[in-house]
Amino acid sequence: MNGLPELDLSLQFGAAVPDSHKKLLTKARVTRWTRIALLRPAEITVRIVGTAEGRTLNREYRHKDYATNVLTFDYALEPVVSADLVLCAPVVAKEAKEQGKPLEEHYAHLLVHGTLHAQGYEHETDEVDALEMEALEVLLMEGMGYGNPYE
Repeated sequence: MNGLPELDLSLQFGAAVPDSHKKLLTKARVTRWTRIALLRPAEITVRIVGTAEGRTLNREYRHKDYATNVLTFDYALEPVVSADLVLCAPVVAKEAKEQGKPLEEHYAHLLVHGTLHAQGYEHETDEVDALEMEALEVLLMEGMGYGNPYE
């Protein structure tokens, strides 16, 4: 597809995810948003969850007792990227509203963000890495016709 790396994507929805999110997050859209950020072939599972599941995963794996927008579980970088991306629907919706952005655009950004994390990009440990990751996210989002996610 347009010279982009191959992507084997599995899309899952937890029981607490609103139907409106399920309708928005078609496999074709999620695949597009994820694939655009890939530098190499990947096997990625995207799971959309409710607050309880998001909070449990964040507490168990990051030791932070709250639901967060996206969690990336990266298992392998070579030869194929292997990862799970978990997005918490209520948190994503709340952030989109607070930021005055369409829900679709915020989901697209978080999938790009999580996909970059799955490939080793980091923003929490080094300011230079954070600036590089942010600049790449801006370029990818603009390339898909969306605005700068950091404005």
